[in-house]
Amino acid sequence: MKYGILALGITILSMLVMEFNSRTTELNSLTVERDLVSTQLAQREQTRAALDAQIAIATSEAAVDHWAHEDGHMVKDGEIPVIPIPAGGILPTPTPTPLPPVQVTENPNGWLLLILGPGGL
Repeated sequence: MKYGILALGITILSMLVMEFNSRTTELNSLTVERDLVSTQLAQREQTRAALDAQIAIATSEAAVDHWAHEDGHMVKDGEIPVIPIPAGGILPTPTPTPLPPVQVTENPNGWLLLILGPGGL
């Protein structure tokens, strides 16, 4: 009887130790996952803050005016648009290169020319 109670106690104690070990392992994996998610959240918050700043800059009055003048080619009331004119020089006409003259030969001479080359005749 005494040994039976001792064996039952050791069995219950070993089951409690195994359960504690599995819970500790699960706690460690969940802690690692929590740290990873916290890092991702911080990165996404930084990205959101940067995008909010870009939106604020892009929708500002100065940015709209800059785009209208530079890219949109628009003017405000009272402004006179200036259109640059290209330099007034005459563009040179390219000189065509002449093609070499075609040498017309009769049929028998053509075969000799083909076999011996242009200097063979």
